[in-house]
Amino acid sequence: MRTPFRKMHGLGNDFIVIDARARAVAMSNARAAALADRRTGIGCDQLIVLEPSEIADVRMRIFNADGGEVEACGNASRAVGLLLGGEQRIETLGGTIASSTGADGVSVDMGMPRFDWDAIPLAYAMDTLTMPVGWEDLSDPTAVNVGNPHVIFFVPDCDAVDLARLGPAIETDPLFPARVNVNVASVVGSDHLRLRVWERGVGLTRACGTGACATAIGAMRRKLVGRTTRVDLPGGTLTIAWREDGSILMTGPAATSFEGTFEDSDFPA
Repeated sequence: MRTPFRKMHGLGNDFIVIDARARAVAMSNARAAALADRRTGIGCDQLIVLEPSEIADVRMRIFNADGGEVEACGNASRAVGLLLGGEQRIETLGGTIASSTGADGVSVDMGMPRFDWDAIPLAYAMDTLTMPVGWEDLSDPTAVNVGNPHVIFFVPDCDAVDLARLGPAIETDPLFPARVNVNVASVVGSDHLRLRVWERGVGLTRACGTGACATAIGAMRRKLVGRTTRVDLPGGTLTIAWREDGSILMTGPAATSFEGTFEDSDFPA
């Protein structure tokens, strides 16, 4: 039997999207990793499985390229919002979010950020606004959970950081029991950030929606930018607003690259 899929991306952060609402599709960590392999599979940063939901319009399961199932993915949320159209409520492991399509792209209400040390989570208690820790030249980060865990370093030039080397060491540091997404950001202006992300279970990525949200919120908490800011990533720009009700609104583009099918027996569950 063959399973249809759609290849989509948000600012170059790319996904395999499988609609399993009408016909269940078995997905294991090993199968997700095999499909995500860019040499022997279809290739993607994240694999998305859409399933029926009892609490929302759809349930979105998210598997990173290493096969691990994770809580949230902002760019994938926009892609799913584009695929489904209109206004949607989307169930994820990180909570229920809402998407809507408009002239500016797809907007996603990512819910409330969390800052308590055990909500990140960290291995032990500390102030998450300015954490008294460091790795070589990266120090005093802030931490935010926006459905998944992020640590953010504000630096003069994010492009000068050897994130390919430092990212994996920070991601797997014992301080972060669930591992962590690593963000390095530079402040361009009162409503403008530049950002690079080492994504947990993926590596360097052209864009990370939750990373943009977490970084913007971290900058807002430190009063580096206002309540609405643009975030420039290698793949493009997102707009992040921290609304008065406390929720995060992320707006940006998403697109379909192509559609296809794969033979189930080629990627056993």
